[in-house]
Amino acid sequence: MLKTIFLLLFPFTLSAQFSQADLNRSKQHASNVQVIRDNWGIPHIYGKTDADAVFGLLYAQCEDDFQRVEMNYIEKLGRLAEVNGQQDVYNDLLVRMIIDTADAKKDYEESPSWLHKLLDAYADGINYFLHTHPGTKPALLRHFEPWFPLLWTDGSIGAITTAGLNAGNLQQLYGPMSGKTLAAASMKAEEYAGSNGFAFAPSITKDKSAILYINPHVTFYFRPEVHMVSEEGLNVYGAVTWGQFFIYQGFNEHCGWMHTSSQVDVSDAYIEKISGSGTDLTYNYEKQEKPVRIIRHSIRYKSGDTMSAITIPAMYTHRGPIMGSKGKDLLSVRSFNRSTLSLQQSWLRTKATSFADFKKALDLRGNTSNNTVYADAEGNIAYWHGNYVPMRDPSINWNNPVDGSIAATEWKGLHSVSEIIQSVNPANGWLQNCNSTPFTVAGKFSPKPSDYPRYMSVDKENFRGINAVRVLSSEKQFTIDKVIAAGYDPYIAYFENLVPALLKAYDNLSKETDSDGIKEAINVIRRWDLRSGKESIATTLGITWAEHLNGRINEAATMDEFQDQVSRTKAFAADSRNESILLSSFQAAIRQLTNRYGKWNIAWGEINRFQRINNTIEPTFDDTKPSIPVGFVSSQWGQLASFGSAFYKGSQKRYGSYGNSFICAVQFGKKLQAKSLLAGGESGDIKSTHFADQAEMYAEGKFKDVHFYKEDVQAHAEKSYHPGE
Repeated sequence: MLKTIFLLLFPFTLSAQFSQADLNRSKQHASNVQVIRDNWGIPHIYGKTDADAVFGLLYAQCEDDFQRVEMNYIEKLGRLAEVNGQQDVYNDLLVRMIIDTADAKKDYEESPSWLHKLLDAYADGINYFLHTHPGTKPALLRHFEPWFPLLWTDGSIGAITTAGLNAGNLQQLYGPMSGKTLAAASMKAEEYAGSNGFAFAPSITKDKSAILYINPHVTFYFRPEVHMVSEEGLNVYGAVTWGQFFIYQGFNEHCGWMHTSSQVDVSDAYIEKISGSGTDLTYNYEKQEKPVRIIRHSIRYKSGDTMSAITIPAMYTHRGPIMGSKGKDLLSVRSFNRSTLSLQQSWLRTKATSFADFKKALDLRGNTSNNTVYADAEGNIAYWHGNYVPMRDPSINWNNPVDGSIAATEWKGLHSVSEIIQSVNPANGWLQNCNSTPFTVAGKFSPKPSDYPRYMSVDKENFRGINAVRVLSSEKQFTIDKVIAAGYDPYIAYFENLVPALLKAYDNLSKETDSDGIKEAINVIRRWDLRSGKESIATTLGITWAEHLNGRINEAATMDEFQDQVSRTKAFAADSRNESILLSSFQAAIRQLTNRYGKWNIAWGEINRFQRINNTIEPTFDDTKPSIPVGFVSSQWGQLASFGSAFYKGSQKRYGSYGNSFICAVQFGKKLQAKSLLAGGESGDIKSTHFADQAEMYAEGKFKDVHFYKEDVQAHAEKSYHPGE
């Protein structure tokens, strides 16, 4: 009781980690910041300076979902095992081997003064939230340091690059510890089917203004929607990754950018010839023996109610950490995972006021994991495939581990932005990237593979890319609403060749297979237009069949390891030897549905659901609680909108947990116009009216108007306050 009274009377009691100087500085920031929450709960942050806006943004993020802010930094610090236990020891080892906290601290001390102010404001914003909200109980981090953002500098979920090696490889190589190990932190798992970005030139829009479509496919609730404004020229809107202080995918009044995850080669594995034993190890380089460096990583992990620790001595060559093996040889990795330049680039693009200005930010070449789809108020549209692209010997196959004993495999600097794969203002008037090949981004006006070294693009075609070209080529008078409709086109391109092949197989083999209700089910598929919908029985049959069939298609691939999804699937469908597999997989789908639901003819929306009943980072679902039918499917199958659903323990229905998250269409011009949508809602507080106020809209693909100009924000304001009030 006395403790409760004390907290009520003295809510701002200083902790040992929050000094009077910290409090005074934070109060000054707070007095300079106005947070206006609009009718959707979106925070519009107005600061006197850029640093004030950063302070307000981080404070508002913590209000909406502190646990996600914290967990992102727990992971980037390599401390997940302290929260999750032994299963994350090797995830933590991976992070520590490629992200050096000592380097991050040094970069903070040496950062330019403008960036130093932003980093300080970042930490102050979070720490002030914790100070003024003593009821918030961190899982681990009770004080945030200003160098934390320098651990994670380009905003991507998949920013950690390890040449394909993962925590499992580390456990095999260094692992005295048994038990389950995740290949990557599950809270950060990005759907491999990726994201979409579209840009439309004035030549094909009704109002003769450029339009940008922002459509990341990520874990639900991974990015909130925010707006940052300052008197130093900042006015940017979009999606921010929890805990970062720059808007990752978004727009200002002058230009907008959408990032899609890139497969540009930014990390390489090297085959190392190791000699010696124990800690006295050497590796061969240019016919000389060089010492292997040993760094001992001490990793703490939760074990019941106590904390244990393990020390793992990890090996390094001059290129980087040794992270795996190939036969008797070990594999080192060279990569580029964080830098001050990357963080500067991430911030500076949000303040770009022209095409030339945006390209100056690109010239920093700090973005390792993203492609960029761009549009602006000048009428330009553009696409850049990657940004940070090391120069290499083009005669070497960099898709596989290369010889680490020779200097010929060293990187030879970076390509300039003008040298990387790109398309600027193509004649067709549109650009698309769906994590697919850059050589179809503008249809027949796309870049040509022969003009670039192979290592610049191992990205292959997928059905989303095929679908995007089809949809974007069909309209010459795009509006925001038509762009949104294009992004939600219900066609499922994966089945273009497979459905005719299935019908042919049935017609050839029906006497042998006319059982389990297959005849009636085949007739449903025969009438299907390959479009999904809540009422569609064919969608239920098709997706269940695809989930049985897709593994067999991948196993049957005969081309090289980089064969694309489209050619692989077409080749399988065209091979008459696969007819029995097509039919048996379809029969398996019918049996699965019948066993689960008592019938196979069930509408897609009846089993494919959106539900938000709590705010756990690992999703939990309950068939007995309310949920919403959803008509679209995972983009894995070539549909442009993505709703990645699956069965969970104890569930009979499928629930979505990744895919379309923050989606936005923005039209530039004399006055900017934009519409957006979030999965569920802005707030992570289940008691908030904004926890699930966009859920019905999300399921229907109905967008809300973006309030960008202050008069619009004020007209739709729900509350206005200074941080700490």
